[in-house]
Amino acid sequence: MGHREDLLEGAKRCLLEKGFARTTARDIVKESGTNLASIGYHYGSKDTLLAQAYIALVEEMSFEGGDGGLTGAPGSLERFREVWSNIVDSMRGPGSMWRLSVEIVTMGDQMPEVRDQLARAQREGGRGLTSLLMGVPEEEVSDETADTLGRFYMTLMSGLISQWTFDPKTAPDGDALAAGLRQIVEAANRS
Repeated sequence: MGHREDLLEGAKRCLLEKGFARTTARDIVKESGTNLASIGYHYGSKDTLLAQAYIALVEEMSFEGGDGGLTGAPGSLERFREVWSNIVDSMRGPGSMWRLSVEIVTMGDQMPEVRDQLARAQREGGRGLTSLLMGVPEEEVSDETADTLGRFYMTLMSGLISQWTFDPKTAPDGDALAAGLRQIVEAANRS
């Protein structure tokens, strides 16, 4: 690996250990075995590097379940339940990386360049969730679908992250989310 990759890996470890606000450039350098000048050369700033490290952490997560993968049919309520159950499982552990999301959201106004970078990444996050839930390759998810269904899924994700961060005892799991969706569909079909 070169310095660029070493910095990214070191920044990911720092984010998981210290969070966004408490991670310093020196922490990243120490963790990556590089030097301070490398951060500016490869990423422009520590905050840009940390934003890219956060995006990489999210992209590395898999919500497809264990060895057998997802069993529910693409687009089905069972697939919806499975995927959201897997997402919730990733939030249960101590030091869940999803808490970083809350930290970054609250810091957004202080770091407009990072906020803009993460805002662009949200569209792709929605595209990825749509791909997973609907069973189509990401490259086949249109921009229109990413901007509608993908945004719906990202809104659900943001709310779920907030609830699990503030009160995990009462936060919904995949079963509760599927039951809620079932109620919405049944009400819409009555109309």
